[in-house]
Amino acid sequence: MIHTLKVGDRASLSRAFTEEDVNQFANLSADTNPIHLDQSFAEESVFGQRIVHGMLIASLFSALVGVKLPGKGSIYLGQSLRFKGPVLIGEQVTASVEIVKIRADKPIVTLRTLCINTEGLIVVEGEAVVKVT
Repeated sequence: MIHTLKVGDRASLSRAFTEEDVNQFANLSADTNPIHLDQSFAEESVFGQRIVHGMLIASLFSALVGVKLPGKGSIYLGQSLRFKGPVLIGEQVTASVEIVKIRADKPIVTLRTLCINTEGLIVVEGEAVVKVT
């Protein structure tokens, strides 16, 4: 499969996270920070309202890597993340991965990972290193 990949290949998906998604993620991850769950608390924050967990947003990269690019059987070796801005509950975001490097000696690719909101602002960015199987 590595032979069919090339630098510049991209994949993306869009999603708006619901209140139920945020609540389920809080339960699964044990991240019950009130900035995500408590409207009164969040209204007093710098954001003025509840926001989606950054790691829930970043999970879209995992979906892309494991399903679209490189695809089934891919194994994450690493992921860097920088959280650049909040995502509000119900706000649509588009996550994308783009191959920026393919190792010649091993079936390993490096991908740029981006998540952009509907205003075109980057809300999460990073880099993934993935073994292609």
